[in-house]
Amino acid sequence: MGDEKTSEELSVGPENVKQDCDQKDNGETGKTDKVKIDILLKATGNAPIMKKKKWAVDAEKQIGWIMEFVKKYLKLDPDEKLFLYVNQTFAPSPDQTVKNLYECFGTDNKLVLHYCKSQAWG
Repeated sequence: MGDEKTSEELSVGPENVKQDCDQKDNGETGKTDKVKIDILLKATGNAPIMKKKKWAVDAEKQIGWIMEFVKKYLKLDPDEKLFLYVNQTFAPSPDQTVKNLYECFGTDNKLVLHYCKSQAWG
């Protein structure tokens, strides 16, 4: 239950995941807040299940970056393939941005991505 209510922020590797994704800049530093989008990662087929399923991701990140993050998080071998699917129907291009997919396919204030180690759909 607790996993559904909270989300974590994706960073370069799972060891660098920040616990508080709701932290906002107070304006004193002059930096602007980056837009974060909640992503729900669901295992499909023979893929290992991630302990945390909901993550807050910078809207400008590309899908290829998320694929690499998931591979590192699951400790997959570099030569192992990982497939991501939107709406259980199509695999987005690795250079597609999270923001674009969220605007087109996001529901309930999150983008649902299914991941697997072999082709599942499309």
